[in-house]
Amino acid sequence: MKTEPDPDQGFAPQFLPHWMQERWVVLTVSVAGLGLILGFIGVKFLNLPSSVALGFYLLSYLAGGYDVARAALPALFRGKFEIDLLMIAAAAGAALLGEWAEGAFLLFLFSLGHAGEIYAIDRARDAVGVLGKLMPRTAFTKRGDRLEEGPVEQLAVDDVVVVKPGERVPVDGVITAGESSIDQSAITGESVPVERTPGDEVFAGTINQDNALDVRMTRLARDNTLARVMQLIAEAQEHKSPTQRFTKTFARRFVPAVLIGTVLVITLLPLVFGWTWSASLYRGRLLLVAASPCALAIGTPAAVLAGIAQAARRGVLINGGVHLENLGNLKTVALDKTGTLTTGRFAVTKVIGFEGTPEVEVLRIAAAVEEQSSHPLAAAIVKTTKERNITFSSAAEIQNLAGKGIQAQFEGVEVLVGAMRAFDGDPAAEKGQPLADTIAKLEGDGQTTVIIRRAGKFIGVIALADEPRALVKEVMQRLRAQGIERLIMLTGDNSCVAHRVAEHIGITDVRAELMPGNKLALIQELQHAHGVIAMIGDGVNDAPALAAATVGVAMGAGGTAVALETADVVLMGDDLGKLPFAIGLSRASARIIRQNLVIALGVIGLLLIASGFGVIPLSVTVIAHEGSTVVVVLNALRLLGWHEPIK
Repeated sequence: MKTEPDPDQGFAPQFLPHWMQERWVVLTVSVAGLGLILGFIGVKFLNLPSSVALGFYLLSYLAGGYDVARAALPALFRGKFEIDLLMIAAAAGAALLGEWAEGAFLLFLFSLGHAGEIYAIDRARDAVGVLGKLMPRTAFTKRGDRLEEGPVEQLAVDDVVVVKPGERVPVDGVITAGESSIDQSAITGESVPVERTPGDEVFAGTINQDNALDVRMTRLARDNTLARVMQLIAEAQEHKSPTQRFTKTFARRFVPAVLIGTVLVITLLPLVFGWTWSASLYRGRLLLVAASPCALAIGTPAAVLAGIAQAARRGVLINGGVHLENLGNLKTVALDKTGTLTTGRFAVTKVIGFEGTPEVEVLRIAAAVEEQSSHPLAAAIVKTTKERNITFSSAAEIQNLAGKGIQAQFEGVEVLVGAMRAFDGDPAAEKGQPLADTIAKLEGDGQTTVIIRRAGKFIGVIALADEPRALVKEVMQRLRAQGIERLIMLTGDNSCVAHRVAEHIGITDVRAELMPGNKLALIQELQHAHGVIAMIGDGVNDAPALAAATVGVAMGAGGTAVALETADVVLMGDDLGKLPFAIGLSRASARIIRQNLVIALGVIGLLLIASGFGVIPLSVTVIAHEGSTVVVVLNALRLLGWHEPIK
C-alpha cells in the first residue's frame, strides 16, 4: 500500500539520533495526536489564541503527514499516483478552508492506521523472520587436539564442529561421530525429533537433544539450508498473486480517477448547482477519503504474506502468492512413485528357503556375500539381517557379475547371489521348475527377487520392494476429501510394480514405464485437458514435469538444493502429509482474500454513497476508512493460526 524504506523507521531523517530513528513511526503518531489534542482543547476550553492553536495543528500536520508526503509526492513526480496522495489532497483542502482541526484529525487517524498496519504486517513477517534468529553465530571447531570457538562465517567446507547436547547445530553437515536425537521442527516442520547417526545429514538451526556430535561441514554458512529457506521466503514475498496484481492495477488507475472526480465535484457543484465553494470543497474532501482504496490495496498482500508465513512455520515453502492461489484451485494431482509415494528405499518383504533351509540361513549367507556391495538391494538385505540380529562373517574372493549378481567363496564353498539371469543354463532355473514358478509369482506381485545358490544348489529367494510411505493411503483419502478429483501415479517402473503400489495406497489411474520426457508430455496433456494441475516429485529426475505443471511440488529431502531452487512448493520434511495442509491453507487464504475484497469494496461503496448524499461527516468517513483497513489486516492475520480441520 505504501512505500517506506523500513517498516519501523519510516522516512526518519538520518540526522536524528539512532533511538529516534528506531521509534520514528511511534513518535510521529504520538506528536500528531498530541498536537491535535492540544489545539482542540486549547480552542474549546482554554481560550488560547487562534495563532497558538494553529501552531499545534501545524505540528500535527507535520508529524502526521511527513511520511505520507515522503511516499506520495516523489511518486507523483515520477507519474505514479499513490493512495497516500488522496489523504494529502484531503488534508490540504481542509487547510485551504481553515478547517485545521479536521485536517489534523484526518492525518492523525491515517498515520495511526498506518502504524497499526505496520505492526500487524510485522507479526506476519516475524512468523518467518524468527528463523533467522535460529542460526548460531559461533561454533566450536576441532583443530587437532583443541577446540576453537569462532564465527560460523569463517568456517570452511570439511571443517569438523562439535555440537553439545542442547545446542543448535551451527552448520549444514554430516555426522562423523556420535548419535543423538535432532529437533528439526524449525526447518522441516517435523513435530517429533529424529534419530541421527554417523553418515546422516544435519541442518543449521536444528537442536541437538541428547549427546555430543562431531559434524563435518558440507556447506558454507551463506549456502546452508536455513539461509536458502530465508532467501526463498524473501523472494516469495515479491512474487505477486493474480489478485495482488489486480488490486495494484486497480488502485493505480482508481486514484487518478478519484482525483479527477474530486476536481469535477468541486468545480461543477458551484458552477452548475449554485453551491458555495466551501461546501463543494468539503464534499470533495469527503469523496477523497471515502474513495481511498487503502483496505483494498493492503488486504490481499497481507493475506498472502500471512499464508506463506504459516506454511513456512509448518515446513512447507511456497515460492510466491501466485502458487499459493494456484494450490487452492487444484482438481488434478500427478504424483511420482519412487521417492514420493514410496520411500525410495528397498525393504525385504519375504524370505523363502528351499529344501528345508531356514530363513535365517538364507539371510546369513546372502548378507555375507552382499556386505561389500553398494547396490540398494544388497544394502536392504544386509540391513534386514542385522536388524534380526543374525551374525555373519565376511565372504572371500568377491567377484562382481555386471548386471547379474555377485559370486564369492563363503565357508569353503562357492555362493552366487543374483537375479534370475545370473543362472541362465541351470536346469533348476528353467521355466516350469519350482524356482522359476516362485520367481514368476513374486515378480508378478511387483516384487524384486534375489536368488541364492550355494555349492550348486538353490537354497532360497529373497523378495524386496520399494515400500509405500507411512500413512500415504490416508494422505490420498484426505486429498479426495478436499475435492481433488484426479490422483494420477506417474512412474518409470514396470506396470506390475506400479499397480501393486497403486492398489495398496488407493490410486486407480496409473501411468507406468515412463521416461522423463514421457512424464513431461503427459503433464502437458493433463494440463490441456483439466487446467490447473500439480506435479509432486523429488525435485531432481522429475524436473521437466515439475517445471511444466501449474504447481511443481518437490519432496524436499530436508531442503535439497535442487528442490529449493526448482520447485514452486517444497515439502521440507519429505512428508507427503503436508500436501493436504498446504492445499487447505491455500484455500483458507483464498477465502480470506475474497472476504477482504468484499470488506474493502463494500466500505468504499457505502462511503461513496454516504458522502455523495452528505449524510456523514468527514470524521466518521475517516474512522470508517481507517477501520476497514485495520479489519482486513487483522482478518488476514487469522491465517497465522490456521490448522487443517480434523475430519
